[in-house]
Amino acid sequence: QVQLVESGGGLVQAGGSLRLSCAASGIIFRNRAAGWFRQAPGKQRELVARITTGDSLNYADSVKGRFTISRDNAKTTMYLQMNSLKPEDTGVYFCNIQGILKDYWGEGTLVTVSE
Repeated sequence: QVQLVESGGGLVQAGGSLRLSCAASGIIFRNRAAGWFRQAPGKQRELVARITTGDSLNYADSVKGRFTISRDNAKTTMYLQMNSLKPEDTGVYFCNIQGILKDYWGEGTLVTVSE
């Protein structure tokens, strides 16, 4: 059974940093596309950052230069380092991994950035 569990969210002031983690069980990230998405109140879920099957890194324009996606050597945990946070970064952050037949999602972790 595949399970993704996000952690690391919280309340931070603008300009601060947070590091999100996504721990996987039942699946590993190696050779699979995976990423972080976020959903702000009243808005659709959007892609924040992703790692492709070829290990290329892609970022939303709004987070380029501030966020960094990575995964550990054992390929069981994925991270999102978020620096210079802005109030518009507020939302629930979800990790995602592409399986063979379906995508898998965690339940999300809330990030709140105050002025």
